[in-house]
Amino acid sequence: MIIKPKVRGFICTTAHPQGCAENVKEQIAYVEQHKSGKEGPKNVLVIGCSNGYGLASRITSAFGFGANTLGVMFEKEPTERRAASAGWYNTRAFEIAAQEKGLFAKSLNADAFSNEAKESVIAEIKENMGQVDLVVYSLGAPRRKDPNSGEVYSSTLKPIGEAVTRKNLNTDTRVVSDLTLEPASEEEIANTVKVMGGEDWEMWMDALAQADVLAPGVITTSYTYIGRELTWPIYGGATIGKAKEDLDRAAKAISKKLEAEKGGKAYVSVLKALVTQSSSAIPVMPLYISALYKVMKENGTHEGCIEQIFGLLDDQLYGQSELNLDDVGRIRMEDNELKDDVQQKVAEIWAQVNTENLDEITDFSGYQAEFFRLFGFGFDSVDYDADVDPVV
Repeated sequence: MIIKPKVRGFICTTAHPQGCAENVKEQIAYVEQHKSGKEGPKNVLVIGCSNGYGLASRITSAFGFGANTLGVMFEKEPTERRAASAGWYNTRAFEIAAQEKGLFAKSLNADAFSNEAKESVIAEIKENMGQVDLVVYSLGAPRRKDPNSGEVYSSTLKPIGEAVTRKNLNTDTRVVSDLTLEPASEEEIANTVKVMGGEDWEMWMDALAQADVLAPGVITTSYTYIGRELTWPIYGGATIGKAKEDLDRAAKAISKKLEAEKGGKAYVSVLKALVTQSSSAIPVMPLYISALYKVMKENGTHEGCIEQIFGLLDDQLYGQSELNLDDVGRIRMEDNELKDDVQQKVAEIWAQVNTENLDEITDFSGYQAEFFRLFGFGFDSVDYDADVDPVV
């Protein structure tokens, strides 16, 4: 079939297998060009491995440190009449490349929140890896089924306390207008924490510890974003922010257990704002990211997923220097985004931007290009008019 991009809201409903493979290939090339030869993880579990920061974590582990990797994803498989999701194609391309290097690389397509997924992962580790020394938790899901009660919880993207009005970009219509978000109820806050907080990360680490598949000195990290003034009312100070506070709580609880039992450590790693399938769904973020990209590309400090994660593993988690920790104990990787001069320039753009000057004063074109690349579109080396087999 001939596969073209079809966008509905903040999601692209199609994905191109060759384009996704090219995306993975480019990230692998970056890691291989920059790897330092440092000692790093040898057996890595990535929970949420198929897109964005999770995919970059798996690529960096395998091609930066020669690690065996096991991934957990929840992706749509291809049929002869329908393309798979981007994450499916990303994962298959990664597996092929890793296996060509002689590395163990296997992926389980399952609901990572379920007890069954945890049991399957543990069985796989025991059979093929023995123990894992790095666990990356990189899930981004809008809802979660509690594996014990069976109750389904849905997250909500709302402010807390009072309504918030912010400029917003409709990426379909390219219209900039004010968006008002009504405050969340206590139930909506609690449900968002249940979905996006640290409970499932804790459950994973407890299950892995009880099964004795964690190596001595094991490290685990979960990813987050905090931002500053422009995004605070709809991110840090909103329902998502409460979930992120729970992630900090979980990191401390997991660390306490790991230090006592394995001499290990848990960290929350704060990463920069980027175009991902998750961030594109959050109100205000597409406009903020478009302005941020304009500023950071002009001053030469822009980084994508693979640069951020390579820096996290090579410089921080497995580097020789002291960790860049904040007062809560999080690893900070977004210092360049949060610099006062960068935020000031972004704020100036924010004050001026409207529908008419969007392309002139922001990098919305760069935002769009990166969005389509998430789904395998926009690579010069791929012939998008060619007939391709969707079954990979």
